[in-house]
Amino acid sequence: MKKLRIALLAVAAIVSLQSIKAQTVDEIVDKHLTALGGKEKLLTLKTVKMTGNLNTQGFDVGITVTLVQGIGSRNDISVPGMGEGFQVMNAAKGWNFMPFMGQASPEEVSADQVKASQGLLDVQGSLLNYKEKGNKVELLGKEKVADAECYKLKLTNAAGKESTLFIDATTFYRVKSIVKVGDDEVENTYSEFKKNEDGFLFPFSQTNDRGTIVFSSIETNKPVEEKIFTIN
Repeated sequence: MKKLRIALLAVAAIVSLQSIKAQTVDEIVDKHLTALGGKEKLLTLKTVKMTGNLNTQGFDVGITVTLVQGIGSRNDISVPGMGEGFQVMNAAKGWNFMPFMGQASPEEVSADQVKASQGLLDVQGSLLNYKEKGNKVELLGKEKVADAECYKLKLTNAAGKESTLFIDATTFYRVKSIVKVGDDEVENTYSEFKKNEDGFLFPFSQTNDRGTIVFSSIETNKPVEEKIFTIN
């Protein structure tokens, strides 16, 4: 009887710890969403258009990113003296066209790439109502990013794609992410946080191993023609 009681207490302790951990994750997520303006405001975000430059290997590459919630993602890329290309994704298909990399015409991407890229269509963020979206979030502890103490979260979206998010424990901004792309990992760091004219908070500078993108303009909830997300 004594052994049974000890076993039951151990099970109760495990359940209790899991509950505390889940509450801690939700608390961090809630504070992160609050730092971005709150759930209600984020739910009003429908379109985003970001214009800037990528500095890479001595080139200044023009970048325009256009996103529509649940509809499509498009990156327009302009390389001085080498032409213009794009990357397009919608809910069913995707295309790449990089003439400066030898492509003569747009090429359709694989179904696996389309599936893995669906998170791009969620402009409101994978952490907003993450459970309802079928996403899972785990707390992996804390880790420093530069001088900032950060919560380290593992995000697994509904398609099974994993990423690691680093949430600043003071500001609750996402300051770093690590995303799996095939067998590789892409690490991004975010800085220069400020609100645009509509009061939405964005990092205006993003850095990875390819270079740094600095956005000069981020517009939200402006009309976007959905035909730009389809290549005929």
